[in-house]
Amino acid sequence: MVRIKKIKSLFPLLFLLVMSLCVSASPDYFRFSSLPELPPNTGYAIQPGLAGPYTGVDDDVLIVAGGANFPDKVPWEGGAKVYYNEIFLLNKTERNSYSWKKSEAKLPFTSGYGGAVSTPSGLFCFGGNTSKDVISGSWFISYSHESGDVEITRGPQLPVPLTNFAFAKVDNMIFVAGGISEPGGTSKKLFLSLDISNTNPAEWKWESLPEWEGQPRAFAVAAAQSDGVTNCFYLFSGRNVKGNGEIEVLFDAHVYNPSLKQWTVVSEGKNHEFPVMAGTAFPVGASTIVFASGANGDLMKKQMRIEEQIAQLQGMENKDQELEEMQKELLDHLENHPGFGNKIISFNTLTYETDEIASLPKTGQVTTTAVQWGEDFIIPSGEIRPGIRTPEILKVEVIKDTKHLKLLDIIVIALYFLVLSWMGYFFSKRQKNTDDYFKGGGRIPWWAAGLSIFGTALSAITFMAIPAKTFATDWSYFMLNMTIFLVAPVIILLFIPFYRKLNVTTAYEFLENRFNLTIRLIGSLSFIIYQVGRMGVVLFLPSIALNVVTGIDIFLCIALMGIVALVYTMMGGIEAVIWTDVMQVIVLLGGAILSLVLIIFKIDGGFGSIVNVASESHKFNVFDLTLSLKQPTVWVMLLGGIFANITTYGTDQTMVQRYLTTKTQKEANRSVWTNAILTIPATIIFFFAGTALFAFYKSFPGELNPTFSNNDAIFPWYIASQLPVGISGLLIAAIFAAAMSSLSSSMNSAATAYSTDIHFRFGWSKNTYPLKLARIATFVVGISGTLFAFMMATMDIQSLWDEFQKVLGLVIGSLGGVFLLGILSKKANSNGVLVGIIISVIIQIFVATYQPVHLIVYSATGVISCFVAGWLASLFFRKNSTD
Repeated sequence: MVRIKKIKSLFPLLFLLVMSLCVSASPDYFRFSSLPELPPNTGYAIQPGLAGPYTGVDDDVLIVAGGANFPDKVPWEGGAKVYYNEIFLLNKTERNSYSWKKSEAKLPFTSGYGGAVSTPSGLFCFGGNTSKDVISGSWFISYSHESGDVEITRGPQLPVPLTNFAFAKVDNMIFVAGGISEPGGTSKKLFLSLDISNTNPAEWKWESLPEWEGQPRAFAVAAAQSDGVTNCFYLFSGRNVKGNGEIEVLFDAHVYNPSLKQWTVVSEGKNHEFPVMAGTAFPVGASTIVFASGANGDLMKKQMRIEEQIAQLQGMENKDQELEEMQKELLDHLENHPGFGNKIISFNTLTYETDEIASLPKTGQVTTTAVQWGEDFIIPSGEIRPGIRTPEILKVEVIKDTKHLKLLDIIVIALYFLVLSWMGYFFSKRQKNTDDYFKGGGRIPWWAAGLSIFGTALSAITFMAIPAKTFATDWSYFMLNMTIFLVAPVIILLFIPFYRKLNVTTAYEFLENRFNLTIRLIGSLSFIIYQVGRMGVVLFLPSIALNVVTGIDIFLCIALMGIVALVYTMMGGIEAVIWTDVMQVIVLLGGAILSLVLIIFKIDGGFGSIVNVASESHKFNVFDLTLSLKQPTVWVMLLGGIFANITTYGTDQTMVQRYLTTKTQKEANRSVWTNAILTIPATIIFFFAGTALFAFYKSFPGELNPTFSNNDAIFPWYIASQLPVGISGLLIAAIFAAAMSSLSSSMNSAATAYSTDIHFRFGWSKNTYPLKLARIATFVVGISGTLFAFMMATMDIQSLWDEFQKVLGLVIGSLGGVFLLGILSKKANSNGVLVGIIISVIIQIFVATYQPVHLIVYSATGVISCFVAGWLASLFFRKNSTD
């Protein structure tokens, strides 16, 4: 048994470790540096830079190919524009140095102004133009690190010749919008897609899609980014070159949703302008598009106006002086052009707000493409003034570790950890046997058990992921939480009486009494696996928050929380778990309410303004009556919520264990209703918190950190960046409260399941003191969950709410069906139930692979498939004596 003194000595060390890692805040989101300049093209001593090159990355090498420039003279001095077919490769060495290499292979055309996208088959280049023609061909540039050679292979032909178009890769699709199809031609309104998910490029085929609502365009800007639900194609600005030579500069924006296959207008370009024609853009974080350059067309229009006046004067007599003045004005305009600006503008795809977030070290580079290379973005060469290129290669490093917590906040969090550990120590003195450790000796009052159920179900999923979900989308998930009222009577009438009557320690003892040992072991092991996965989620989520707002390494965050929760759970058993849950629910709800009040006071117009802004953005959508099980409709919420809650509240040992800690069945029933009633205000509070955050960051776009890789950090970011020192620490502690209330429950209940259903059931280690074994089991489960959280930290997870629902449905979806078979059907027998479990697992694998329904429905497919298949299969088997 772990000695209390040794455990207590760990916390001062943890406290000092956290304090030592608290560093000062950094206000910058980007760091800029220059890579080696582009070398000269063959036959030239100087590289003036290239406009319109095909750029991308293949086999971790930056590729810059083709493009055009004016190598001898600037265009207003009679310089000729030259196109190239050479391929430059920038290698990065182990010592983080860079060197250029010119490939012996050449492009099929001396061309530029096309598109280039990195694919597993190489850098896929398509379209563009030569000095005479617009091309429709495409090809792959494949680089091999081993040989250092480049191979050029043909790709699928574009449906039409096309140049100066906008393009972006969204998941496994390439989208192309607008462009020009002939030299000196007009802008086009066309939208193409190419599915590159097939590993054989020979089977790739371009398809035409419906166009956006707006003008034809060329020199537009595109980027891929999430709209809060799915990754989309965003189209901005450009210019409409008309048949009469007139040019209309566009400032609008549109978004195409590949899942829904439809366009939506982001801005018509009047009240909200996007002056980014011919510029560069790249996605940052979970919902930000960054514009590093672009033109508003004012200087282009001025130049065209002067050139038009010159053309008119050249055909008139006695206008030599005026002509000379206009030519001087044109020359002055060209030679003293200020460039395309150096402001970096961010656009949030959720709030639809833009903000100036940084400045480039020099003027922006247009007619080039921003390329992601590892974690950084590269803007290679390009045009800095009309007719003037640059050979510079700009590297943009995204800084993600902006820090805000101060020393007082850290002290508050550390004190909170110490209070939790003291509670574990206090209740450890009351743990005399496994009945105390697993069931609290029946001493827990109903209201405490109810708060503990509520706190366990709430977790960090509620505190962080629900506000993040409503911030990014709407209230579609509201009915999911309300289904507890439909399920509570079922739990009280069907499940609790069975567990209390049998006087079991775990829910899975009932499965052996009703069926056989095999079914009990399947149920218990499934539960243990699920709890380890759940612990990973509830550990990882607040660790993201702490990492974002303090910069402390995410793996250290996971370790700190895992150790604290493990220690007080090992010491105090279920009694410590329940009473710490009670305290943490108070901190949890108090923190959420306080944050909500402060947001309301900060926004002009307060509560009414929040409601108005949210209503205009359709944030209060609750009932989507569409007859679909693939979208988050009300039918999905009801169906998925009912079966998820039956599985959770009826078969989950973390809940069942609470029903067994009260003195009577009546008190157990009260605890269930306590949880159900608390769900109403809690759901409203957390859903509205996300909506209020949306209104806040729409009002103050500059306060939103654009570098979030996941929107689940939105609430803790507000807490750390907007609230007073000390209060921030208290509310970050509320996030820990949300996580550890669920974490400790998972540790204790999974240890209970292992000890009772496996270790004690088979009589292993008879000489081991049962209470000691229970604590060892708690330790093993806690460490396993912490290691799983480490693994999750290495994954690319868009929304932890979705991941949690996926785990819930796939891992223990069939358990609800097993319990319902045991309680409701006399015909069900052990062999039939086993067949039902197997069929349910097969169906769940099919559902996860082909996703015919929304992930919320996964639990329903598991319960229903197991119940139906198990009942039908039972008809073909004779009952065992134990059934």
